[in-house]
Amino acid sequence: MSAAETINFTRGVPAIESFPIAELTAAAATALAKGADALLQYGPAAGLAPLREWLAGWQGVKPDQVLTGNGSLELVEFLCTALIKPGDVVFTESPSYDRAITLFRRHGAKVVGVPLEADGPNMAALEKLLSEHTPKLFYVIPDFQNPSGATCSADKRRGIVELVARHNVLLLEDAPYRMLRYRGTQEPTLFSLAPQRTLHMSSFTKLIAPGVRLGFMLGDPGVLAQIGKVAEDTYISPGYFAHGVTLEWLRAGKLGPQIEKLKGLYAPRLDACLAALDKYIPDAVATRPDGGFFLSLTLPQGVSTTDLRAAATKRSLNLADGLAFFPQGGGERFLRLPFCALSPAQIDEGIRRLADAVKEVRR
Repeated sequence: MSAAETINFTRGVPAIESFPIAELTAAAATALAKGADALLQYGPAAGLAPLREWLAGWQGVKPDQVLTGNGSLELVEFLCTALIKPGDVVFTESPSYDRAITLFRRHGAKVVGVPLEADGPNMAALEKLLSEHTPKLFYVIPDFQNPSGATCSADKRRGIVELVARHNVLLLEDAPYRMLRYRGTQEPTLFSLAPQRTLHMSSFTKLIAPGVRLGFMLGDPGVLAQIGKVAEDTYISPGYFAHGVTLEWLRAGKLGPQIEKLKGLYAPRLDACLAALDKYIPDAVATRPDGGFFLSLTLPQGVSTTDLRAAATKRSLNLADGLAFFPQGGGERFLRLPFCALSPAQIDEGIRRLADAVKEVRR
């Protein structure tokens, strides 16, 4: 590849070659032939009823426990409008998804970060923070976390559920990467451990394509109705055409094969990323996830994220701002590396450039 080619380690986007274009084309034709009027008209804010029924069957819940939206982040926005008041405390992991932190703050919440370890939140810190604050909710990404890549252990999941039950805290479980496990054993969802206290979110963005704009939330029907009323007052109904196309794709049995295709595409890219880090920056401490879209680095002593980004830009290498993921400061040596949209050759070259940038900052 050309040394002038820009390599982006910024956003966690899917690989373009992963999109099932022919399958979606066929699904769109089927959906329009079966019910164009319903798909091109307004409808109930909770989403296309047959899609919600399919999702309910897949997830083992009732249809009134399913709310759909144009991506899961939009559902977080509606949740904030429905449930968060200025001055409310919201817990997140630290680091956590920067856009969720932004939404909580936009609604006037005080965001408190719970330090994250390789196997999930620091439980002693969580217990201490719960003795000091009364949070409205705790936002958690238990599987292949964004930005760290960490996965919460089964023991810590059970511990989280016990603590929030004791302190009467709502859990918001964000699980868009859960299906993309490349090795190891799946852990139980927080929703399966505490269905009455957990809102579980996921999305087809990472499984099909961002363009389908289809996220969903599982939870208590009463709480979902509150969030759904905000959605109705905002846009009347979500994109029914995308819902109809996705439903026909799901009915055609494409989800399982697509997940296997993604695993086959992305697992070698994760391996390439780890191998390049071991080769070029052996003194950086990397997370070693078993799936998902991200891994993260603790940079060597004396190397700050801010300085490294400036040095990397000179090498046509774009990096995300590591500071943005920490709600109460920190992250001066934190770096997130998304790998799914890059080929193994691009990954190797990108991390070679990253190593050169590290050397410059050290000098």
